[in-house]
Amino acid sequence: MSDQRWRQHRLGPAIISLIVYLPAIGVAWWIVTLAPTASILWNTLIADVAATLIVFAASMLTRNSSIYDPYWSVAPPLIAVYWFTAIGSADLTPREWLAFGLVALWALRLTYNCMRRWKSYEEQDFRYLDLKAKFGRLYPLIDLFGIELYPTVLVFLGCIPLFAVAESGAPLGLLDGLAVVVTLGAILLETIADEQMWAYRKTRTPDAPICTDGLWAYSQHPNYVGELLFWWGLWLFGFASGAGDIWMITGALAMTLLFVFISVPMMVKRKRERYPDYDKLVGGIPVLLPRLF
Repeated sequence: MSDQRWRQHRLGPAIISLIVYLPAIGVAWWIVTLAPTASILWNTLIADVAATLIVFAASMLTRNSSIYDPYWSVAPPLIAVYWFTAIGSADLTPREWLAFGLVALWALRLTYNCMRRWKSYEEQDFRYLDLKAKFGRLYPLIDLFGIELYPTVLVFLGCIPLFAVAESGAPLGLLDGLAVVVTLGAILLETIADEQMWAYRKTRTPDAPICTDGLWAYSQHPNYVGELLFWWGLWLFGFASGAGDIWMITGALAMTLLFVFISVPMMVKRKRERYPDYDKLVGGIPVLLPRLF
């Protein structure tokens, strides 16, 4: 099959992702079994970075940085499995089962939604194309450090509370219940928002170029609200495990800063460029967090 044909094929993104991610996961597993340091935490980060470098190489070879996008949802459940089985007893604790079940559910949903929207390998996130046009020959460095390694470290920090869950022997408590409510609620919020957007795009008309129905009537980015709540939910699991270290919150906090100061502003700017009357179309709907009153 020619380069052009596999790029245009509907299954192209899924097939290329499998080809790229299987060896990346294999290398990561080899590194954690090799145990280059005495710290499971550092070994995981080294493996995480190594896998990211393989995905980066693939993004350069295939000229599509969107191959990294599934990494955001693929890495956390694998990290959780490793930590939960490498630390403590062979049998998972109730807290580990709860945390892993929710992480796996989130990962499956997000990966599915990514592949559903990615209709051919010719498609690429507009933000990556804008950066490529802006930085030219420097784009590989932007891709490596800004598009791939930075999110990898960010997701790793967001998963740190799971390390506390793996180390904890504390019994379940009220905080665990709150963690389940927040994390599951976040997954449901993202799911409903994405399904509403999916349904809207099937019936979108020139008179209504922006979705303002359902959850989208309360926030311009309800899916992002759900994503942020998910990472704060993981922090609650770590907090419920008895981990009071202040650095445990850095992942959820960094995620919040990413969405508030980078992701959401870039999306709003893009929409304003495409629709000059965008602010009028959204009619005062909050950019991110819905108004409580």
